[in-house]
Amino acid sequence: MPIGSLSRQRDFRLLLLGQTTAQLGAQLSGVAIPLLAVVTLDASPLQLGLVSASGTVAFALIGLPAGAWLDRCRRRPVLVAADLVRAVLLATIPVAASLGTLTVGHLIAVSLLAGVARVFFDVGYQSYLPSVVGRGGDLIAGNSAMETVRACGQVAGPGVGGWAVSVLGAANVVLAQAVTFAVSAVSLLAVRTREPAPAREPAAVRGFGRGRGGLGREIGEGLAFVLRNPVLRALALTGAAGNLAFALASAVSVVFLVRTLGLTPAGVGGVLAAGALAALAGAALTPWLARRAGSARIIWLSLAVTGPAGLLTPLAGPGWGVLLAVAGVAAGELGQIVYAITSVSLRQRLCPEELLGRVNATMRVLLMGLFPLGAVAGGALGEVAGPRGTLWLAGVLVLVSPLPVARALRGLRDAADARPWSR
Repeated sequence: MPIGSLSRQRDFRLLLLGQTTAQLGAQLSGVAIPLLAVVTLDASPLQLGLVSASGTVAFALIGLPAGAWLDRCRRRPVLVAADLVRAVLLATIPVAASLGTLTVGHLIAVSLLAGVARVFFDVGYQSYLPSVVGRGGDLIAGNSAMETVRACGQVAGPGVGGWAVSVLGAANVVLAQAVTFAVSAVSLLAVRTREPAPAREPAAVRGFGRGRGGLGREIGEGLAFVLRNPVLRALALTGAAGNLAFALASAVSVVFLVRTLGLTPAGVGGVLAAGALAALAGAALTPWLARRAGSARIIWLSLAVTGPAGLLTPLAGPGWGVLLAVAGVAAGELGQIVYAITSVSLRQRLCPEELLGRVNATMRVLLMGLFPLGAVAGGALGEVAGPRGTLWLAGVLVLVSPLPVARALRGLRDAADARPWSR
């Protein structure tokens, strides 16, 4: 279903409103908190790194237990609680700043606790969306709309955030983000669609017993389901290869753009903005592409078509050669966003409801866990092979990444033609 048709549904509009405000706030604070740490608190590079890392480490620490716990309960109350917790935590920053008691340790603590709330929200949201839009063709349109909102925030957020900090001050911009999370919570509370109650006894995966045997067994059910299902296993391999490539490239891309291509900071921003604009276009076009190529076929086709264009980036050079980097970055972002939307939609459509939270959490942990490892490996490889050599390796990884999922989905055009996954 096109996004325009889905947007006529009241409850979906409420979800979209909440995510629009929350995503804008997140992008604003992505500028405001680092500036607050550096300008107001005179944070060192190490301290700034700790502030940034503390916001994502929770995925590795509690991602799997969060997915198991979310399968035990209705997800909407958890989403509302996660939004409200983040709103209160962020509000403490401008309060402490006004009292003159704000410290870097305070920012790290808030980032860490807000990151925990984000884990529950992100995993729960992917599991909750099918309850509102259904498990049919609306899923791709719904995920596309949400990713369009996120991409819009990436395009506009940094510029608006920098302007807002200069006018309002960094602490007040953080307060604005707290308000956006409160708005998101209110929009979720206003949703009327009744969420089905969780199964009293989660269905077990063969080999892991039956019934509720503790959190560890439930986590094992999610892991086993992902590893034993050939499509999920292929999606995990393809996503892991793509994320590893992104992490490798991110470690050297700025160095490559500045030192090899001779770009100014504004030029670097222009290249990155081209990627964000391509992601925005890809998110908006995904429903149309899925209808034209097939909602299952487009999953691997999106990477197979854009992957070769991604190899233009390491071919770039100074002057007009920079346009090769622009094209390569844009192609990579376009392919990844289409893949993300369609692969998540397939997972939401075919995964058993009682396992959806754990499956989503397992996939998130498997993919997110590669970012720090890939970034460290990319930095080390950049020292040995140089930024251009590292980008070549990242490009080759993207080029081969669709092979597992293409094999798993061979002969399948649409997700509607696939049988729901059984345990």
